[in-house]
Amino acid sequence: MFLRELSLTNYRNYTSLSLSFDHPINLFIGNNAQGKTNVLESMYVLALAKSHRTSRDKELIAWDAEYATIRSEVERRYGSVRLEIQLTNKGKKAKINGLEQRKLSEYVGAINAVMFAPEDLAIVKGAPAQRRRFLDMEIGQVSPTYLYYLTNFNKVLAQRNQLLKDLAAKKSDSKEMISIWNTQFADLTVKLLQKRFEFLRKLEMWANSIHTGITDGRENLSLHYENTSPIVEGMDPDQARDVMLASLEELFEREKMRGSTLIGPHRDDFSLRINDVDVQAFGSQGQQRTTALSLKLAEIELIKEEVGEYPILLLDDVLSELDEHRQTLLLETIQTKVQTFVTSTGVEGLKHQVLKQAARFHVHAGTISTER
Repeated sequence: MFLRELSLTNYRNYTSLSLSFDHPINLFIGNNAQGKTNVLESMYVLALAKSHRTSRDKELIAWDAEYATIRSEVERRYGSVRLEIQLTNKGKKAKINGLEQRKLSEYVGAINAVMFAPEDLAIVKGAPAQRRRFLDMEIGQVSPTYLYYLTNFNKVLAQRNQLLKDLAAKKSDSKEMISIWNTQFADLTVKLLQKRFEFLRKLEMWANSIHTGITDGRENLSLHYENTSPIVEGMDPDQARDVMLASLEELFEREKMRGSTLIGPHRDDFSLRINDVDVQAFGSQGQQRTTALSLKLAEIELIKEEVGEYPILLLDDVLSELDEHRQTLLLETIQTKVQTFVTSTGVEGLKHQVLKQAARFHVHAGTISTER
């Protein structure tokens, strides 16, 4: 896929911006806090209908503006598509070729994007919530049904937690309702975990192949789902549902006392291991960075496998975080097949031939000029 045009209105520090792209590699150059990351963020929002930097959509809207709009034209293998995201304080609307989509899950996937930023190291060494978010965002790009299940799961989880709190505070004595929420919770848990297990196995296959190549065969990378429930990969769906329901019943008194659901996809995690050693706990900084790079390159290949074409790649100030060997590997991997957008504060340290041939955009205080 190829992003041909991008227009922003009232988006962060851009009152009005219109850009056209005809190069596979595009380099945004400027000092910090000028708006480089905002451009790449808008592309990410265009793809996933949410930011990688904030969960508060109103932060994306320019100060004193009532709305923000992102518009684009994207070239897909089946033709050109016009996409639009409108953000307001009351919510967001998504359109494909001018038609508003009833659900965001019906919109996500119209364009696929992989973001690689310094904070993505947190996928390897950060908190479980960051890895869960990584799973949810990436699976959602290639599986609209996963987003649908996830949205419903979060609603059921909120309702179940509220009932547990009410029971604990004796605001409710309806224990029958907990069994209703348990059934829905168990059904959705099974569906989400099936998708997560499948995605993680595919990601592991690509990531290990890439990681082995980077390390000249010295290291093998494996991914392991860390489940808070008794459901295991390969379990029959009916059996998985039954064991989940049994666990919820067993935990009822503890959960009522805590006022929250103690097991389920919202508390799960996955670990990354090099030669069976946990990278988060025992990996060197170099190993952690190589692992993060392997995951991102694996994402690109997995999306290609799932949707039939490569996503766009967003490299936000990440090249400065990689040594020359990893920089070269990344750029040579994507140079002929993936449309890429790169931000940097300067060109002095960017010596790779791929970047010398890139289209250059200079960013200053919310304005962008094209180098001729």
